[in-house]
Amino acid sequence: MGIVLNQSFKNTISTYVGFGIGAINTLFLYTNFLTDDYYGLVAFLLSAANIMMPFMAFGVHNAIIKFYSSFKTRTRVDSFLTLMLFLPLVFIIPTMLIGFVSYEGIAGWLSKENTIARDYVWHIFVLAVAMAYFEIFYSWSKVQLRTVFGNLMKEIFHRVCIMLLLFMVHLKWLSVDQFILALVGVYVLRTLIMKLYAYSIRFPSLKFQKIEGLPSILKYAGLMIIAGSVAMLILDIDKFMIGLLLEHIEQVAYYSVAIFIATVIAVPQRAMHQIMMPLTAKYLNDGDVPALKDLYKRSSISLLVISGFIFLLIVLNINQLYEILPEEFTGGLFVVLIVSIAKLFDNSLGNNNAILFNSDYYSMVLLFGVVLAIIAIVLNLVFIPIYGIEGSAFATFLAVAIYNTIKLIFVNYKLHMQPFSRASVKLVLLLILLSALLYFWDFSFHPIVNIGLKSVLIGAVYFALVYKLNISEDVSLQIKKYLGF
Repeated sequence: MGIVLNQSFKNTISTYVGFGIGAINTLFLYTNFLTDDYYGLVAFLLSAANIMMPFMAFGVHNAIIKFYSSFKTRTRVDSFLTLMLFLPLVFIIPTMLIGFVSYEGIAGWLSKENTIARDYVWHIFVLAVAMAYFEIFYSWSKVQLRTVFGNLMKEIFHRVCIMLLLFMVHLKWLSVDQFILALVGVYVLRTLIMKLYAYSIRFPSLKFQKIEGLPSILKYAGLMIIAGSVAMLILDIDKFMIGLLLEHIEQVAYYSVAIFIATVIAVPQRAMHQIMMPLTAKYLNDGDVPALKDLYKRSSISLLVISGFIFLLIVLNINQLYEILPEEFTGGLFVVLIVSIAKLFDNSLGNNNAILFNSDYYSMVLLFGVVLAIIAIVLNLVFIPIYGIEGSAFATFLAVAIYNTIKLIFVNYKLHMQPFSRASVKLVLLLILLSALLYFWDFSFHPIVNIGLKSVLIGAVYFALVYKLNISEDVSLQIKKYLGF
């Protein structure tokens, strides 16, 4: 776990810095510098682009990670990487042509409830292509076990740029339309920088030669389109459908704030995932089952400890946080709570996704994912018109819970491994106990002071108990290292 913990720690720091900047943008700058409808529009455009991204990438970013280590000669590796660079164009070029021919129809559908979105269809396409090639070049560096710079670009770069652009809007140096165009430019620039970095690690040598196992690679890449689409649908279909089904697009902004708060729980998983994916693929390709089982259990309990702490910080401070936000954004308390539980469950699965997507059983899991995507869409169609953004949150919770349970059962059945232990049970009980004891208690100061003091208290109590109960060997070693025990 040495390289995992080392790069995961660096990635976690950069991811949290990025989320901190994102929190400033999401909770304060967007809400004060843009009108609610334009904030909702930005969230809608980014969600639509995220949903399109797996199609534009054509599953290449996953295929690079799965198959790279299986090629042993430089010529074969170069031929494989050449294919990976050009394969996405199979989808991008036809999509672009369809967009030209059917622009009016697509624009009319996207702007059915909110006409403000009509003029921004091409923005979605460019964003999706930029996001797709960013992930491809990031995977290019991941297989070299170089994840830190890519994580900086993924989590920090665009958020800093957006912060600067928002201040330029506030100072009236940019109009809102210019801001949205510049935002698209930021994502394009991020991709170009990632490309240069990936090429600095391994410069491509274009070779158009026959590739061994090409049918398997194409099959996997095609199925990863479905897998990526399922993942993005579950993540972003709620915001996209709120924009389609509710009359007021500003509801997307209110929902996005609540979701952003809950999504902070996913940061450790995102950070550790960058290095766990190539390592998991290597263990599977080498047939190293003991190492894979060890990584599965260690990643699960380590992620559960870290994400459990963030869960406590969110749940126990949420009422104070909503006191300092604009009043219209404070109706998402239920959204935060229920999505936080879903994210905690997601983290508890450790490198489950990496195992599934790099094993021989990925096609069956994709079938489960398609079913779940359909369920998520149906649940949103049912609950959004009745309960608004709270209905969408409940639909997302059910979809994530069902999907994760299926993945957990499937890995246990096929590979005879599961991530949980007695330590997992002890940790869950600890989280329930601390939540019950501290939820209704606050200091009587300004909300920001209250959040700071209560967070320090929660951290001291929580990690002292985690260390005392020896819940995670890896976390206990980190506590010893940094506190000098």
